[in-house]
Amino acid sequence: MDIKEYFARISYQGSHNKPDLAAMSDIFQHHIQAVPFENLSIHCGESIELNLEATYNKIVRKKRGGWCMENNYLLSWVLKTLGYDVTLLGAKVYVPELDAYPDEIDHLLLQVELDGKSYIVDGGFGMAYQLWQPMELISGTDQPQTPGVFRFQEESGTWYLEKVKRKQWVLNPSTSTSQNVENEVCRRIYLFTLQPRDIEEFRGCNAHLQTAPDSLFVTKSICSLQTPDGVRALVGWKLTEIKYNYRDNMDLVEIRILADEEIEKTLEEKFNITLDKKFVPVNTSRLSLF
Repeated sequence: MDIKEYFARISYQGSHNKPDLAAMSDIFQHHIQAVPFENLSIHCGESIELNLEATYNKIVRKKRGGWCMENNYLLSWVLKTLGYDVTLLGAKVYVPELDAYPDEIDHLLLQVELDGKSYIVDGGFGMAYQLWQPMELISGTDQPQTPGVFRFQEESGTWYLEKVKRKQWVLNPSTSTSQNVENEVCRRIYLFTLQPRDIEEFRGCNAHLQTAPDSLFVTKSICSLQTPDGVRALVGWKLTEIKYNYRDNMDLVEIRILADEEIEKTLEEKFNITLDKKFVPVNTSRLSLF
């Protein structure tokens, strides 16, 4: 594994001589705009390995993406290689339709200690809830970013991440989003504690999420990528493109349903992904990703 090869993969040409917030933020920004959040392996008959060299080969050499346990595990290696103090953390992702969090951790994120401050680095959430910058770990303070206003709330050692939602101007309205989700002002994203985790603690979760019949990642094929001014996502056959803060604190949303013969070309042109095996799109879950 070669850090220069990784930098070439994310088109990063900036400074990395000393571990500071500016360099970390810049590398992070390049990563999320180059490496998709995706679970396409599951829908190509491939397994997702929780192995750093396999993840490096997949994302850096094969120019694929990955989910949280791939993106953030790779980012932890990158940051440690550059001299940052990195700790793995586990989170539970909020399910709005159930108004609940799962019993077990199902998300990997990173805590970075830098210049006496603590930051959360999460390059593996995707969609419209993907952070664009590291967030300082402080409770109750709005931290505006291009995608919207994020903030942490801490209660008795448990931290909650949430995002204030903007209004959306949908060019071609879809009826697939439930009304209660559309009317949300603020979306809870996940909860976590600062208990350090080892990658071995995620093996069960990694296996469960790609095999359980009710797993979101089994019932939906997902590929999302951050763009310079928004995000694009292919979920099943639905391509959604969002331009953030298009006007008057409003996001511009364009939705298109693709035909089967458009899928492969769209993955190549919009996400820079070429798959080795036959991909079968899936979207059978009613859970909302936006």
